[in-house]
Amino acid sequence: MSEPIAAFDQTAFRQTMGNFATGVVVVTGLPDGEPVGFAAQSFVSLSLEPPLVAFSPGKSSSSWPRIRQSGSFGINILGQDQQDVCVDMAQSGTDKFANVSWRSGTTGAPMLEDVLAFVECSIEAEHDAGDHTIVVGRVLGHQRVRNQAAPLLYFRSAYGSFA
Repeated sequence: MSEPIAAFDQTAFRQTMGNFATGVVVVTGLPDGEPVGFAAQSFVSLSLEPPLVAFSPGKSSSSWPRIRQSGSFGINILGQDQQDVCVDMAQSGTDKFANVSWRSGTTGAPMLEDVLAFVECSIEAEHDAGDHTIVVGRVLGHQRVRNQAAPLLYFRSAYGSFA
């Protein structure tokens, strides 16, 4: 006789996973000439040959479907002094770019001012992943912007950094 399966505790799982420190990025796009972006901590480099990266927007995201329309996106890797940018980009229903300076990359995706690095990609694939989607991007271009700044990290529901 097998033991009954206990109900999955999502809060405890979130707290457990919070023990893994992640970097913070802003995913951007320029559908219909309008800048769109959102903060994400689920970003990873996947492959060098071909050059691929991935991130995972929530299925409830209103920003990702708009960025998807353009067929390309930018990844802005944030520095420790850009927590306010992250907070702005994590909001819903506001003009996320009201306090953020940016310029267009080669695909048009917004490159935010003073990020540590910027990566531009075309959408290679999307995969269903529960309440998220895994987006794989083919890297079209990249640049390091600030070499001496520390990264913005997210750990146990708080922002931090290291030098």
